[in-house]
Amino acid sequence: MQSLQDLLQGRHTDEPPEIKLIKQYVQDEFQQIVEVMVRDKDIVISVSGSSFANTLRLKSPTIKELCQTDKRLIFRIT
Repeated sequence: MQSLQDLLQGRHTDEPPEIKLIKQYVQDEFQQIVEVMVRDKDIVISVSGSSFANTLRLKSPTIKELCQTDKRLIFRIT
């Protein structure tokens, strides 16, 4: 019987391209780490503070263009 670690090592997790693009954009522009979740109709971006969430909200058109998506962007403060 395989251990849980063996099973998880063989698992290939492919992130949607939107996740990688948003995380890289935020890291390059703001040197911050965000969590991103892609759902059917929207993309949830979890950030550490309200001022940073507002800054990203102002960059929404740029982020949508970068991801080439029409999904709604939701900014969650954690």
